[in-house]
Amino acid sequence: MPNTTVIVGSAEGLHARPAGIIAEAAEKYDTDIEITYDGEEADAASAMLIMALGAEKGAEVTVSGDDATAVAEIAALIEQDLDEG
Repeated sequence: MPNTTVIVGSAEGLHARPAGIIAEAAEKYDTDIEITYDGEEADAASAMLIMALGAEKGAEVTVSGDDATAVAEIAALIEQDLDEG
């Protein structure tokens, strides 16, 4: 299963706006994508579950799933500052 570890880039961490953008991107894939932080897993297609992780800027998270393209896209989004806009 492809996985990659990245650093959260959004200034306020994975709160509502970044979580919504990530979930929207994950929903377009017909596969499960998981985000893991501090031993907790969240479905990348659920903004609520992403926010519940409580990952702040600079936190190390792991993105995993069966589709390497999907994992790479979600990981790239997490690394960006999605609060800019």
